[in-house]
Amino acid sequence: MIFIVVKFPVKPEYVESWPEHVAAFTAATRAEPGNLWFDWSRSVADPNEYVLVEAFQDDAAEAHVNSDHFRAGLEAMRPLLRHTPQIVSTTIEGQSDWSEMGELRI
Repeated sequence: MIFIVVKFPVKPEYVESWPEHVAAFTAATRAEPGNLWFDWSRSVADPNEYVLVEAFQDDAAEAHVNSDHFRAGLEAMRPLLRHTPQIVSTTIEGQSDWSEMGELRI
């Protein structure tokens, strides 16, 4: 699985409407074959930052970054951002879904 986390530093005037601005991109990505999840959260440490947690089957990420909606989504986001987003992208072998947290069993 390819696991990706991206921090998006949104301009304050767009932070409340951010989910609307990325709605089409989010829906199109979630509908892609091989997309495992694509979830937005708002940072509690920086209210002007959104965090995207996404995952793809190993062979699906290339199609994602080459898609029309990916390019359109980036262009739609560009004027709404304070600076370049930060990303962590890694491949996790043998994983295809979330695992239970062993340290906090309920």
